[in-house]
Amino acid sequence: MSKIKTSVLGRGLDALMKPQHKNDELIIETPVIHSEKKRTQESEIITKITVTNILPNPFQPRVNFDPVAMEELKKSILTNGLIQPITVRYYSDGKYQLISGERRLKACIEIGYKLIPAYIIEVASDELMLAMALIENIQRERLNPIEIGMAYKRLMEECNLSQEQIAERVGKDRSTVANSIRLLKLPDEVKEALITESISMGHARALINVNDNSVQVAILNKIIESNLSVRKVEQLVKIYLTGEKQIPTSLRSNTPNYHSKNANLNAIEDRLRRILGTKIICRQSSSGSGEILVEFYSSEELERLIELFEIIEKNNY
Repeated sequence: MSKIKTSVLGRGLDALMKPQHKNDELIIETPVIHSEKKRTQESEIITKITVTNILPNPFQPRVNFDPVAMEELKKSILTNGLIQPITVRYYSDGKYQLISGERRLKACIEIGYKLIPAYIIEVASDELMLAMALIENIQRERLNPIEIGMAYKRLMEECNLSQEQIAERVGKDRSTVANSIRLLKLPDEVKEALITESISMGHARALINVNDNSVQVAILNKIIESNLSVRKVEQLVKIYLTGEKQIPTSLRSNTPNYHSKNANLNAIEDRLRRILGTKIICRQSSSGSGEILVEFYSSEELERLIELFEIIEKNNY
């Protein structure tokens, strides 16, 4: 095994920003490195752990891993090293259990690294482990709104925390925690649109107030079809709630009822993202028809996409 460098505290971020690679291992200077024989009963230390000795986190709130974001993370690690260590607790027989940093661990394993910097802490119980895992992931990782809502719900049900206690621990307002949990009551089509960022949190919060799933889906389709603002959706919901419980006339259109995402559509989206280098959203109705949305975020990116389409067109003729 290659020699692992050690350093003392006080050398700043410069040491962390200069990774070295030897024998496919991740070599980053970190505070006092402990040998694996000594570290099994120690805690509150930063060290390097063999990735095969790390067990998955049974309380991981993340469900979706964006493949594009994962590729970006791997490129960043290859260029700059892993600046933020993962967090683990000692488990047994030289094994560790992951608390936070699943994306970082997954990226390092896919790159082929054998060692990963880890912060080892002591956790007294599985209940505390669950609370720490969920809170650390909520605060540090980019979870989607549904994953956050599920994490808050687990903190309430499995850790017996109130919404006020959760809000205090994650640094949010109680109303924010309550609204996140309410999102879980939305129909699957709306939750999927929120996960894929087809709609915003503002759209979803407006839809929560409608107690009819078919109306919620109808409004969802109208949002996507007509690119409705949050304010417009709030107005439509108000019309529905104060009227005769009928879908507003403005929603009675030939808007297709799109299916929830399946593995095939997800694969197509991933493929198009790699080709075009931007976010792609694919939708398909029960009749087989559908649409592909190509997003751009500046005039320069629009020009790049146009040039790319022209190249594709030339190659086809």
